[in-house]
Amino acid sequence: MKGNVPGFAVSVVKDDSLLYQHSFGEADIQNGKAYTNKTTQPIGSISKTFVGAAIVKAIEQGYFSLDTDINDILPFTIQNPKLPNAIIQVKHLVTHTSGLLDNPETYFKAYHILPGENLSTEGAQLMIDGLGIQQRETIALQEFLAEYYLPDGDHYSLGNFAQTTPGTAWNYSNIATSLTAFLIESATKIPFKDYVKTNLLDPLNMNQTAYGLAELSPNNIAKLYWDKTTPLPNYANDSYPDGSIHTSNEDLAKYLIDIMKGLRGQSTALFSNTAYQMLFNSLLPEGVVPSGLAENQGVFWFLDGSEIEHSGSDPGTTCSLQFDKSKNAGYLLLTNMDASTEEHEKAFFELAENVDKAITEFFKNY
Repeated sequence: MKGNVPGFAVSVVKDDSLLYQHSFGEADIQNGKAYTNKTTQPIGSISKTFVGAAIVKAIEQGYFSLDTDINDILPFTIQNPKLPNAIIQVKHLVTHTSGLLDNPETYFKAYHILPGENLSTEGAQLMIDGLGIQQRETIALQEFLAEYYLPDGDHYSLGNFAQTTPGTAWNYSNIATSLTAFLIESATKIPFKDYVKTNLLDPLNMNQTAYGLAELSPNNIAKLYWDKTTPLPNYANDSYPDGSIHTSNEDLAKYLIDIMKGLRGQSTALFSNTAYQMLFNSLLPEGVVPSGLAENQGVFWFLDGSEIEHSGSDPGTTCSLQFDKSKNAGYLLLTNMDASTEEHEKAFFELAENVDKAITEFFKNY
């Protein structure tokens, strides 16, 4: 296991208190920089839970509701060409039941190596030649979404839409998640990044968390690794809200503690008790979420009995966040390792299983 993992971090929470927080390995192998609790890295789709929290905050502020037609909010109209009379509501976006699909080829092109990165490295060449990721500037979120969902857009396709009535079929969608974030931007007239910082990050003193690398301390940023000998260049995603929050073990633990406290009615740091509950209410009929994935869906959170979780993965990063509301216990795992191939995924699952076993044993003796 150790041979495959550059660095990782773990935080364990019980009864709203941080019981354990430790980091292991290296954030930058080539330069001998240790992975610490302040090391920052992207957390992939765990970022979707921040979109969910922002949606709940905007609802609490009166901008819209879960039942609002998204076209009552957006500056442009989105219509499913396969079901032109279908009404997509906010609740359909946050439960992956909108009928808006990810076109894998288009979505992968949203990734891009940041300008100024060295393209001669093995990691850069792997991304360019192996994954088709190019070096360029980031496209604004509104422009990216318009190109994808509007008929005159360069990335518009019938394949971007399902022939399913909103609310009836589950299809995980990254781009629809970023559309959800854009709803907030459209309704509040505040850039989504700024809205999240003001309403979610600042109240929790998450000062080591941001969407853009430029907003973080360069000394704390982890290298992301394809394998331990192949660091990847810094990259971004036009569809940034769905997976591009960069955070640390310290900061993400603050988030985990607060949402656990909020679910118990013991925090109002982010919003009211009712709003915390809204995040974790089951929003779908039984059987809509695929069997084996979860029993139901909250506002982007996966609900499986008393267990609540979300994971995240992108090139060079794989992470997990989970808690059990009946036991009021949970933990997070951050790694700067890749899990996008079968071999890499196996290595991550080996690490995750060992961490889970260790934490289970820890709780037995607590």
